[in-house]
Amino acid sequence: MNRDVRHSGNLRKMRTQLEDVVRYTLMLDDTPIDMNAKIGQTIKLSFDGQINCIACDRLTKKSFGQGFCFPCFRDAPEASECIIRPELCRAHEGEARDMAWAEKYCLTEQIVYLARSSAIKVGLTRVSQMPTRWIDQGATDAIVFARVPNRYTAGLVEVAMKAHLTDRTNWQRMLKNEVIDADLVAKKASLTDALDPDLRQYIDTDDTVCSIDYPVDRYPEKVKSVGFDKQAEIEGCLAGIKGQYLIFDDNRVLNIRKHNGYRITVS
Repeated sequence: MNRDVRHSGNLRKMRTQLEDVVRYTLMLDDTPIDMNAKIGQTIKLSFDGQINCIACDRLTKKSFGQGFCFPCFRDAPEASECIIRPELCRAHEGEARDMAWAEKYCLTEQIVYLARSSAIKVGLTRVSQMPTRWIDQGATDAIVFARVPNRYTAGLVEVAMKAHLTDRTNWQRMLKNEVIDADLVAKKASLTDALDPDLRQYIDTDDTVCSIDYPVDRYPEKVKSVGFDKQAEIEGCLAGIKGQYLIFDDNRVLNIRKHNGYRITVS
């Protein structure tokens, strides 16, 4: 990498594209940076101390919920409780922080999926977010379990599945590529009876498994998380990218999504 080339701007999670190997683009404001091309090279990321809310753009001393100022974390629809607990969504009953936002994000077709990122996990997302959601979580492969009309119903299906599966990714095992060996098609079939009869109508009949390969030259043996709240400059040879993490060749990892809104310079 030409160290004389510098790009500055506020971080957002990396854009991804599913190809034979996932393609990552880091966006600094409107400047796209091809991160796959940086693998094997030394990069430096410098935080200038400025954080802007990803919802309203106001300056904030501290980031809440991966990028919000406190007022937006408290009031913005993007930070609603149903984002974390979809079974609490009430948009289908006409209740939401912002109904226009809810119509776009909560009252559209959703999927409940099974994915292998470390163990098999259950999750949900909008149909339009496949396979982005799976890539962001570092999944090796994923399968659609159910298709439902809204976020609330997706939450009901997910809650039923959580009696049998985790809904969390062990991020350290994911980054070390320690992934359980399992058949997602067989697992999907075995969970059918876990749903109440009125929810079984939503089980998807398509058993296609989406496989995902990441641009990683070497996975870390031990994982050491670093971040801009403790150090203003992070520099090292980029060994790979998985999920929303940059992996350096000395076992350090940087969670880009955790630093949404941080103003940095990449060189």
